[in-house]
Parts: sequence; C-alpha cells; structure tokens
Amino acid sequence: MTSFVLRRQMTIEWGHCDPAGIVFNSRYFEFFDTGTWLLLGTALDVPPHKLAAAFGIVGVPLVDARAEFFKPAPFGATIEVASRVAAFRRSSFEVEHKITLAGELAVQGSETRVWAVRHKDDPERIAGAPIPTEVVAKFG
Repeated sequence: MTSFVLRRQMTIEWGHCDPAGIVFNSRYFEFFDTGTWLLLGTALDVPPHKLAAAFGIVGVPLVDARAEFFKPAPFGATIEVASRVAAFRRSSFEVEHKITLAGELAVQGSETRVWAVRHKDDPERIAGAPIPTEVVAKFG
C-alpha cells in the first residue's frame, strides 16, 4: 500500500450525464483513467504525455477495471476524485479510486495496469516489464 494520494475536485458537466441528469456510469471509468495519469505524472514529476519517453515504456495499459456505485452525482455537483496506487507487483500495479460527493462515498473503483514495453521478439506486440524500484519509491 502506498501513501501518495492525488485528490482533485471536478464539477459534473451536462456531457457527463445521462437523460436523468446524473453521471452515466461509464463516465466514471474516464474519471478513473484521468486520475491514474495525473497520479503518475504528479508522483513521478513527469508530464503524463512524456512518461513513455522518460521510462522507456509503451505505456501503462489497462487490463482490468471495476467499480461500485453508491450515490448518484447530478449535473452541477462538485465531486472529489482521490486516486492512489494500492499495490505494486512485479510488472503490474493496482490503482484505487474513491469519488465523494458532499463528503460521502459515491463511487469506488480500481484499475489494474501493466508497466508495458515492446515485446523483445516482436515489436508489434507489448509485454509487461518489471516496474523500476525508483518508480515504486516515489509513491512512498
């Protein structure tokens, strides 16, 4: 478990909502994705679009995503998205996201991401690579 948490506030826009005026559930996965990239960029002190070049990776592709929905977020509401790395493994890591509305848990979710490089035998494919210890250390 890591201690570094990225917190950000955001206002729910009409484009996030379904016809009932609440956030359409798939949009939360977009919020999670943005949270992950901002978390990595902030902790590693590298703009997200430069992470691949800085660490010699293709990226951190998503291999699993989950969410539980507890409270709807309506158009115009301000939510807080808190993202943190919950666990590092050899070549993958788990990111936990908690979204609160007026201080109450509205959505919680997680993603599994892979530290990916070009496959050594076939550059058209990608493969998991060990996450550098200096990367893990940045998350405290």
